[in-house]
Amino acid sequence: MAGGAMNKAIRPLILPLIALLAACNMGGGGNASGEAESMRGDLAGARIGAPFTLTDQDGKKVRWDDFKGKYRLVYFGYSYCPDVCPLDLQHIMQGFSQFEKADAARAAKVQPIFISVDPERDTPAVLKTYVAAFHPQLIGLTGTPEDIAKVAKDFVVIANKEKAEGASGYLVSHSRTPYLFGPDGQPVALVPVDDPGTADKQEGTADDVRAFLEKWVK
Repeated sequence: MAGGAMNKAIRPLILPLIALLAACNMGGGGNASGEAESMRGDLAGARIGAPFTLTDQDGKKVRWDDFKGKYRLVYFGYSYCPDVCPLDLQHIMQGFSQFEKADAARAAKVQPIFISVDPERDTPAVLKTYVAAFHPQLIGLTGTPEDIAKVAKDFVVIANKEKAEGASGYLVSHSRTPYLFGPDGQPVALVPVDDPGTADKQEGTADDVRAFLEKWVK
C-alpha cells in the first residue's frame, strides 16, 4: 500500500460494507443475551471468504479447505509494498509469536496466511523469501491475476495498480482488511492494525494482536 492513501480513501466504504454484511446474522429478533454477544466477533455472519485454490511459496497448490479445523489469520498485501504491508505483518506476526510463547497449544490451532495482490511480481520464489522474514509458520499464496482478482472480490478486498508517469515500476494500492476466520472457515473479527488516519493513536501493536488472539482463539 502506498503511503496509506488507499486505506484513508476506502476505509469509510469498507467498514460500513462489513457492518452491512455482518448485519445479516442478527436475524429477526436481535434479542441475544449480552454474554452471547460478547463472544461474537465484529464479522460474525458476514459474507466474507469463499473456496479457492492458489499456489504457496513452495509452488504447491493450496485450497482454502486445506485449513479446515484451524483458525485462519489472513492478510492481503504484496512483497514490493514500501511501507504499510511489512509493518502490519511485523506487528501481526510478532503478536502471534507472543501468543505462541504464552500458549503453544492454542497457537497451533492458528494458520497465518499472506495472500498477494500483486501476482505478476509475487512469484512463489519471491514469496518464499518474503514470508520467511516474518515467521516460519506464515504461508504465502499467489496465483494468476484472474485467481487473485476473484479471491480479492470474495474476501472484500480492493486493490488497484498505480504507475506514475515515467516510472519503471508500480505500486498497488489496496485495502487493509486482515481477518481472523474460525475453524469452520467463517469470519470472526478484524485483526487490529494501525490506522494512519489517527496519527496521535497507535493501534495494532504486537501486544494488541496477542490480546486479540487470546480473546478469540479457543
